Parts: sequence; structure tokens; C-alpha cells
Amino acid sequence: MHISPLAPASFPDLPAIEGVRFASGAAGVKYKDRTDVMLAELADGTSIAGVFTRSATRSAPVLDCQSKLGVASSGRAAILVNSGNSNAFTGAAGEDSVAAICKSVAEATGIPTERVFTASTGVIGQRLPHDRITAKVADLNAALSPDGVEAAARAIMTTDTFAKGATAEVEIDGETVRIVGIAKGSGMIAPDMATMLVYIFTDAKIAQDDLQTMLRALTDQTFNCITVDSDTSTSDSLMIAATGASGVDVTNSAGFTKALHGVMLDLSHQVVRDGEGATKFVEIRVSGAASDVDARKVGLSIANSPLVKTAIAGEDPNWGRIVMAVGKSGAKADRDRLTIRFGDVIVAEKGWVSPDYTEEAGAAYMKQQDLVISVDLGIAGGLETIWTCDLTHQYITINADYRS
Repeated sequence: MHISPLAPASFPDLPAIEGVRFASGAAGVKYKDRTDVMLAELADGTSIAGVFTRSATRSAPVLDCQSKLGVASSGRAAILVNSGNSNAFTGAAGEDSVAAICKSVAEATGIPTERVFTASTGVIGQRLPHDRITAKVADLNAALSPDGVEAAARAIMTTDTFAKGATAEVEIDGETVRIVGIAKGSGMIAPDMATMLVYIFTDAKIAQDDLQTMLRALTDQTFNCITVDSDTSTSDSLMIAATGASGVDVTNSAGFTKALHGVMLDLSHQVVRDGEGATKFVEIRVSGAASDVDARKVGLSIANSPLVKTAIAGEDPNWGRIVMAVGKSGAKADRDRLTIRFGDVIVAEKGWVSPDYTEEAGAAYMKQQDLVISVDLGIAGGLETIWTCDLTHQYITINADYRS
């Protein structure tokens, strides 16, 4: 199996989170001879928050999760995820599949259906063979273990080339609070939640509404700042479960917020590093914009430009394409105030190529695997950082026959 050249050396050693148990299995939803379904059981007292794709064609699992968050009764909870089929654009049949899976999980675990959350990822527009999943639920429930998180991360993969995980610990009032997260994502990745599946678990204690507020703010700084191909999915979800098992209240805790931000940023970067066909990890830093909103427009315009991304893939320091992307972004810009850098190499300034720039220096920098492109608009103090990857022939190969 091809593994992204940007992949980490190994899957991290993720500690068990008290109050969370996992199980994974092979239901044969689409893939043969590999795990494609995972179940997470959450202890009594768990708070759950989530953010979801804002696509107008959201899938049945997404709509069901959104309806349950914040209004479901307190108590135990469960999350079931399948890969291979997104159960999106499947009409009433999609809703029936969600209901059948939730009922099956509720019967096996004793958890009320309003506290069962599901997600599906994979091909759009094909009915989910949910009977293959419900047939495995009893086995999954019997196999639940605190140590099953890595297998769960592998079960939710589709075109991913590696499983994604991250962890952090933080000391609060002399007590240790742990955070663990897993993610799935490789293609159809663009900000607007962000397009992927992400599940984060912590033994921290925090009320659902406070957790929801924290998650939304941190999502805008992490998952909503990445893009692989500018396409927003119908299905994707980010959920966090706080079991409270540590007994440590993290409401308004700067230390916990920082640690959670670190886990989310790590996972979001891993998604970009596994971008379909990616060979370069690119950080785009925009400064000097009229506002942070304008800086974001510029960053995304650069990051989503096929011309920019293919130049990066070819290791071509084509700074003219950066100028083009700035100009089309819709943000306020002044040609004669624009400064562009590739790493520490000043490429363009004051409306023209820098007198100290050499093509050799630019070309040498572009050969690196991790790149930083900096753009200063010279107008005001607006800032934003966006992360993306290059666009290669392999992206076309993967997506040209995705359904076959």
C-alpha cells in the first residue's frame, strides 16, 4: 500500500481515556478483508459537543447527530462509525439506515437511542447496506476495550494512507487530564467545518454548552484553516466527548484549551499531510491585510489555486501565480505594497521582483518537503495562516476511479 511521503514515522502511543471503550470490526460495507466499522462506548456523565459540515446536502447521519446534540438526555453514550459508504444523498432510505443502526446499538448496549451518534464516510449516493453493520453490533459490544483506539482510527479510513492520532496531557491543580484524538481525511477537504471525521476523547469534566463553545472556537483555528482540494463534503463531523472521569473541571482553563488546540492542530495537519497524492506540506502565512477576514480570503485563494498547487508539485518557484491568487481573492490589495517570501527568500516586493532574488534560490527552496509561503499585503494588521498541500497526478488517479 502506498503511504504518503508526508506521513509521520508511526502511529502515536495513545493512552487509555477513563470512561471510553472501543471496538472495531469488518462488516464488509464496501471493503473486503479490512475493518470498516468502529464503536465507542462512553461512560455515564459524558458531555458531547460537535461541529459538522455546513454543506446544503448533508448526510442523514450528520442531520441526526445535529438534532441530538445538546438536547439528548444525560447518561451513557455511544458513537458508531462506518467507512466505505457515506449514506449521503440516499433520501428516506438514509434516515431508515440511521434509525436501524441506532436501534441496534441501543439494544446491544442499553444506551438510549437519543444518546447514540453515528457517522458514515465513503461513496455518495449509494444506499448503505446497514444490515451488514447491525449484524456486527453485538460482537462489537462484546469486544469493547479501553485499548482499542488505534484499531478504531484504522476502521474509519477510506482513501487515507495512514491512521491519524494525537494526544496531550495537561496538569491542572495537581491533577492530570488526558486528551486523545483520531481522524479520517485525505480528499474532499476544504474549510466549512472541515471535511473529515474527527473524534476526540478526554477525561476532563466540563458542561456540554461550555465544551461546545470551546470546540467551535478551536475548530476555526485548526480544521477550518486547512484545504486539500477546495471541496466540502456532505458527511463530515468533528465530535468531542468529555467523560469527567478525572474529576477535574476544565471550564475556562487556559491550560486545557491550549492542550486541546494542540491535539486538533496536530490532527488537522495530519489530514493535509495525507492529502490525496500529496508530496508537499505547505503553510501559507498572510499578514498586513485590511482585516483577518481579508487575510483568510487571500490564504484560501492561494491554497486552493490549481495553478499554485501544481507549480508547488513541480517545485517551480512561480511567484506570479501567488500574485494572481492574491488579486482574484476579493480582498483589498495594492500591487505596490505586496511582499512575497518563499521561506526566508524574499521573492517580490514593492510591485516587482526583489532585486536580490535569484531563480536558483527559489528553486532550491521549493525542493523541500515542508514549505512556507508568506504574503504581506502592507495595508493593515490582518493575519491568517492556512495549511494545504500540492496537487499531483496521483490525485487524479485516485479520484478518477474512486467508485470502481
